Amino acid sequence: MSEPVELEQLTDAAGGAEPLGMADLRRLSDVPIDLTVEIGRTRLTVGETLELRQGSILTLNRMAGEPVDLLVNGTPIARGEVVVIDEQFGVRITDVLGAQAPTAPAAPAEQAPPESQ
Repeated sequence: MSEPVELEQLTDAAGGAEPLGMADLRRLSDVPIDLTVEIGRTRLTVGETLELRQGSILTLNRMAGEPVDLLVNGTPIARGEVVVIDEQFGVRITDVLGAQAPTAPAAPAEQAPPESQ
């Protein structure tokens, strides 16, 4: 048999009110990561790639004006819009993506047997 167990919130070693997970993340604050802004993708064959020259145009899978993706080490974390500030490109973040757990398919609803009259 199992009995319900009540657990208390863990805090950092200094006894602060900050959850342990946040204290661990702060230790990683100086670790470099790759942040990529992806405006779109396309798929080419090796032959098409070898034919690329200066002035070649690639059609991407996004329309002009659509949000761009921000990826950290290849994982999408946010979306934004491209802006130009003092002749430099930037990205204004418009949507921060939350951690989305995979959804399991819904179980079929049980039906009651038909009542006889």
